[in-house]
This record gives sequence, structure tokens and C-alpha cells, in this order.
Amino acid sequence: MTDDSRELGVELGDLRDDLEAVEYPISQDDLLDEHGDREVDFGEETMTLEELIGPMNEDEYRDYGSVEQAIMNMVGDEAIGRKNYSDRTPPAAGEDRQDEGAPEQEGQREQESF
Repeated sequence: MTDDSRELGVELGDLRDDLEAVEYPISQDDLLDEHGDREVDFGEETMTLEELIGPMNEDEYRDYGSVEQAIMNMVGDEAIGRKNYSDRTPPAAGEDRQDEGAPEQEGQREQESF
């Protein structure tokens, strides 16, 4: 697997090369018949290509970029890893930065009001 097969938390692996080699345009049905059972890894989850882009019900894909975009659109927050993570220094005085455990995240702690 090449280092450039992971993009935005999504690991396509050899599927990327295979999708780039497809003769476009291709109907969604033909694409999924040929590659639908292939797995896409993101975060700690894995789904087949059909599970990811099947619900989109596209008539056809004009090129690899449109297939890749469909995949990225259908992958949720699971692909990004730690939400709101930053390796930057702590917030400066007066800087408003959302911490891990923000309201949109699972496992949030109840915040006490002052």
C-alpha cells in the first residue's frame, strides 16, 4: 500500500489504482458490479464501496475524481480521527478554541456553569 493511498482519513489502498484504471464514463451499476465488494478503510471502520456509494444512486461517473468525491462525501466523521485535535500550542489568552469533547462529540462531559 502506498503512502499516497490515504486521503482525509480514507484508505483506498489498491482500490485507488483499480478505480483510476477504469474506462470512464461508467455507470454506477457497472462500477459496483466490478468493484462494489472492495473495502474502503476509514478510522476504525471498514465498508465496501457498494455500502458507501450505492445509496447515491448516480447514473454514471465521468472520471476517477467523481468516484473519489462520492466516496469522500459518504464517509462521515469516522475518518477524521480525534475531533478538534490540534498539535498547536495551547490557546493564547483571549483565543477561543473548541476543545476535544465539544458538544458535537460523543462522550462529552457535562460542563459546570460558573
